[in-house]
Amino acid sequence: MTAPRDDADVQRQPQGHGQTVVPFPTAVRAWFLISLQTFGGPAGQIAVMQRTLVDEHRWIGQRRFLHAMNYCMLLPGPEAQQLATYVGWLLHGTRGGLVAGGLFVLPGVVALLVLSAVYVAFGDTTAVLAVFAGLAPAVLAIVAQAVQRVAKRALDGRALVAIAVAAFLALALFGVPFPLVVALAGVAGWALGRWRPAALPQKAAAAAGDDGPPPVISDDVLHSEPPTARRTLRVLLVGLLVWGVPLAAVALLTGAGSVFTQQGLFFSGAAVVTFGGAYAVLAYVAQQAVETYGWLGPREMVRGLALAETTPGPLIMVVQFVAFLGAYRDPGTLDPWVAAVLASLLVTWVTFLPSFLFVLLGAPYMERLRGNRSLSAALTGITAAVVGVIANLGVYFAVHTLFSETVGVDRGPLHLELPDLATLRPVPLAIAVVAAVLLFRVRWSVLRTLGGCALLGLAAGLAGLPVG
Repeated sequence: MTAPRDDADVQRQPQGHGQTVVPFPTAVRAWFLISLQTFGGPAGQIAVMQRTLVDEHRWIGQRRFLHAMNYCMLLPGPEAQQLATYVGWLLHGTRGGLVAGGLFVLPGVVALLVLSAVYVAFGDTTAVLAVFAGLAPAVLAIVAQAVQRVAKRALDGRALVAIAVAAFLALALFGVPFPLVVALAGVAGWALGRWRPAALPQKAAAAAGDDGPPPVISDDVLHSEPPTARRTLRVLLVGLLVWGVPLAAVALLTGAGSVFTQQGLFFSGAAVVTFGGAYAVLAYVAQQAVETYGWLGPREMVRGLALAETTPGPLIMVVQFVAFLGAYRDPGTLDPWVAAVLASLLVTWVTFLPSFLFVLLGAPYMERLRGNRSLSAALTGITAAVVGVIANLGVYFAVHTLFSETVGVDRGPLHLELPDLATLRPVPLAIAVVAAVLLFRVRWSVLRTLGGCALLGLAAGLAGLPVG
């Protein structure tokens, strides 16, 4: 496979001694085009980068790409956006990482900001309400598909199935905090790798193979930016300053109890525990945003997720919708619209900035740490737990989407949120079934399924059926 014509000026030699081998404007154009195609969740986003960076441009080899991806999967935060940052850093150092990671999320930020405003302005009209009512049940099928895909990849063995089941039960029945579940899963994976390595999947070495002409950045040459204590300290200090100064300014200007300060602190904390991607942390975010802070209702959380599914970029962008609604309804002394926009931008900042920090701090070390078994084992345990976490998210959304009322039941240490069967909502149930058929049998894409279900919701609403 040959490189595209606009790569003709790329020098096919290793990146060494600080030499830039891909023209920066060429890379910026490529990252911008990638950002417009980042629909379909992390799997689709990573596939776009694989096709563009590895198969077409040959800027990076398959082994280097997989190594970067494995590290990003170990990190908290959106792995696809972190992978873009990592590859951008490989190509052009810190500026390349910032541009690649920033462009990756920019279209989604703009799109979801507009959609959030549309929801607030027109969400109580019959047509808009019906469209959102059609989107929410489709999310149930999308989450079920995510469980299936992650389980197929992650649960290779009884021990990993046990970790997934334990994670689901810990969250659904015992209310164990999400960060603790992730930490315990990582420890369990590490322990299996140390004392029962046969219980973990053994990936064939051929999976890391490579085809095609030599990549621009050779797999065998180390990056020119070595991991030094001075560099690490500089990146850490700058990162903490640009992360913490906006939070401190918000707290000083609006008060410690304002919605801006609460959202900034909460989502800063959530950003460092979002192991396993957006689906894994959304149950935690939904529980806190809905039940603890009251920024929005449970059905609105599902609608926000549906909106995030229709926009490019990481799915965790749904936090922008949460922040927009929370600040609009509790603006303090500001105009509600101004408060909503400021809150959504602040939350986006504190959610994604840690991802840049983690990658820019760790990438130089990971370039010199290939095939570490302990890291791989811990990641395997966390990935297995993610299956249970996503399943718990699906149950949470299903209860609040398909039923109008729930009943809390406490049995000792157990707390169950059971649906009131008498309040089953037939229209959302029917749309959820249609969405499942479209995704699993007809093999429609997520975006196409969402569009079809939105039309079904609109038709039901215009026909006078109860969809709200």
